[in-house]
Amino acid sequence: MKDFTKGDAFGGAPGTPLEERLRELLTEQARAVRPDEPPLDAIVRRGRDGRRLRAVVTASALAVAIAMPVGAYAVGSDGNSPAATGPSPTKVDAPPAHTTPEPTPDPAPPGPQPPASPGQLTDGITFEQAAQGLEKCLAHNREMDKLSSLPNDLGKAEDYRILLAHRRTGDDNAPGDGFWVVATTEKPRSGRVICPIENGEATGINSGADEWFPEYGAVHPDLNGDKLNKQTIITSDGWRLPFRWGTIGQVRASVDRVTVTYGGKTVEASLDHGWYAATGILEKQPTTAPHIKGYDAAGWQIYDSTTDKHYQHALPKS
Repeated sequence: MKDFTKGDAFGGAPGTPLEERLRELLTEQARAVRPDEPPLDAIVRRGRDGRRLRAVVTASALAVAIAMPVGAYAVGSDGNSPAATGPSPTKVDAPPAHTTPEPTPDPAPPGPQPPASPGQLTDGITFEQAAQGLEKCLAHNREMDKLSSLPNDLGKAEDYRILLAHRRTGDDNAPGDGFWVVATTEKPRSGRVICPIENGEATGINSGADEWFPEYGAVHPDLNGDKLNKQTIITSDGWRLPFRWGTIGQVRASVDRVTVTYGGKTVEASLDHGWYAATGILEKQPTTAPHIKGYDAAGWQIYDSTTDKHYQHALPKS
């Protein structure tokens, strides 16, 4: 192989201008075939700059994603494509619908206090019915006071406590059925009322209370309480049976229990704010008044109506 760097390869003498020109042309062609060594430093710099640029772009994208508020994407019209919508609007509660307040019911009118035990209301008579009966009794008394020269103010219904209410059986002296209402009060003074209600109206009233005299015992049966436990027979042949009866009276603080025996049956009385009240049913006509006994907390008998000289033992005969 010929060495073209030598002069004789070109057919000319070495060192001539032609030889020098040929050498320059061959050198340029060799450089075109074999490129220069790559610029290593420039390539390294480009790689570093590229990594920095990617890091900056990535950090910027993360910052945008973090700053983007929740709900910044909404479903597009096709229901699938997310679309930037900006921050979600703040939820504002709708104003409450205008409603007309219900009218406040009128307070119930004041009335009497209920009895201490349910057994003091019998024969299906409710407390409301007993209270209404008492109102009618007191109204009846006010009407009577207008015709009297000696008015007797019995106070208001709210001053009273219902003591007893039971069915009333009329007789020859007081015809017509209905029910009895008994109530006690401390205002305007200590007392009680016994009132018959017939056909929804008060037909009379008995009021008063016995003074506690020293000679009275631990139990003091009401002197007018026999209205509740007897029939006044004038022309009929006997009592209307079965007969609902009642009996009331006062008790001292030492009394813890009261029993009442009438027509051969004994019942336990209710004690209610210094009073006793008892009721039962007669299946046969009695011959004597109710037999009343009182006991203290230890169970000792401290009262017996058979030894009470103030107590009426007899009953009217048919």
